[in-house]
Amino acid sequence: MRFSKDDSAGFLVNHLARLFARDLQARIKPLGLSTGTFPALLVLWEGDGLTQRELIDRLDVEQPTMTHTLARMERDGLIRRDQDPADGRVRRIWLTESARALEAPATAAAAQVNTSALEQLSPEERAAFLALIRKVILGLQAEAAASGRDGKT
Repeated sequence: MRFSKDDSAGFLVNHLARLFARDLQARIKPLGLSTGTFPALLVLWEGDGLTQRELIDRLDVEQPTMTHTLARMERDGLIRRDQDPADGRVRRIWLTESARALEAPATAAAAQVNTSALEQLSPEERAAFLALIRKVILGLQAEAAASGRDGKT
């Protein structure tokens, strides 16, 4: 059986992700943001004061990727890293006021991307599409954890 990219979930999801990222980048660039820092901001807008390890776990990214992302965010004045008062070995990540001020316009831009991308689907199809994506993600995460490929074992 010949491999067909047009029937490959991985290829199609990757292509979809690149299209989403391109549209999002165009909308958040005027805010001084990038698609590289946006996922971390989304998690921190839900609640900051996290450790780097907590961010890595929530975003399912590699340590070097997060280290680089946080360095850029600190350079750009989006976060500060403070020592944990209870454990001097731990540094907690806090949003700056400028990052907090970007939450509404940045998440509105992301909502516009999602609305535009999914406008050809009925409300039922949208719900099913998102549910299936979540199911596949959970399956891949469970498989990675079971095989030790999640970087946590």
